[in-house]
Amino acid sequence: MADVIKTATRDAYGKALVELGQSDPNVLVLDADLAAATKTGMFKKAFPDRFIDCGIAESNMIGVAAGLSTAGYTVFASSFAMFAAGRAFEQVRNTLAYPHLNVKIGATHAGISVGEDGASHQCCEDIALMRSIPGMVILNPADDVEARLAVLAAAKTPGPVYMRFGRLAVPRVFDESYKFEIGKGAYLTEGTDVTIIATGLLVERALAAAELLKAEGISAAVINMATIKPIDREIIVNAAKTTGAIVTAEEHNVIGGLGSAVAEVVAETKPVPVLRVGVEDTFGKSGPALELLELFGLNAANICDKAKKAIALKA
Repeated sequence: MADVIKTATRDAYGKALVELGQSDPNVLVLDADLAAATKTGMFKKAFPDRFIDCGIAESNMIGVAAGLSTAGYTVFASSFAMFAAGRAFEQVRNTLAYPHLNVKIGATHAGISVGEDGASHQCCEDIALMRSIPGMVILNPADDVEARLAVLAAAKTPGPVYMRFGRLAVPRVFDESYKFEIGKGAYLTEGTDVTIIATGLLVERALAAAELLKAEGISAAVINMATIKPIDREIIVNAAKTTGAIVTAEEHNVIGGLGSAVAEVVAETKPVPVLRVGVEDTFGKSGPALELLELFGLNAANICDKAKKAIALKA
């Protein structure tokens, strides 16, 4: 058996920025003194004249990015999710999103898989914050292949885009033939009993859960939802009609993230049971990333448990 390829999505982000820099001289990259961690240092090394370190001043960085975008540049502004979405929220809302400027936010180190950096840096609220901003596109890729494609797609999308990347190296889900489209979910497996809609690093775990359920005679469809906003309403409604039960899985608070987005669509169109796997409205803890994912139930076993409960709730 071939070795499983594991790569952090933040690494794919850095490589994709270099790729963009080679093809488009109007691409600029800004960072808030975290270039080694966010991997924007790759772009800095390749194009030092098009890289600006704004220092530990995320709010100012967003303002600088907004200003540069008005001069015709495609600007990528990067920091940890906690700071890009949290500390700079006002500037993202008022300076960037309100005038709908062409700035892409590369937010790395999202979720509890930041690990030993601890609860203060484990941002599980960023999707909820960004979802509340009108016109903001939100991308949360599952692996390095999808992360690269998401960055390239974001560069071609006018207006603000929030891209969520992780610190932890994760297994590759897709091969090089995979096609990514903003606003579209994708079926990874077909099923008739329950649908698992997952995003980010929970996609691989959702696929593992589907295999566990299959061993119990339960047919589970798995949908990869890399675009949280605009959400793919059509595929969600189709899932509700086809299986009559849905489980969402995300490395984010169960409030305000993918689970909330899916539940909103279902409630408005085709009400069926929707159960959520995610961080249960609590702060994180300091510890090894893989152990934290188990501690918070972000695993295949918990997805299976929620799937069986959702099936039991069918009318």
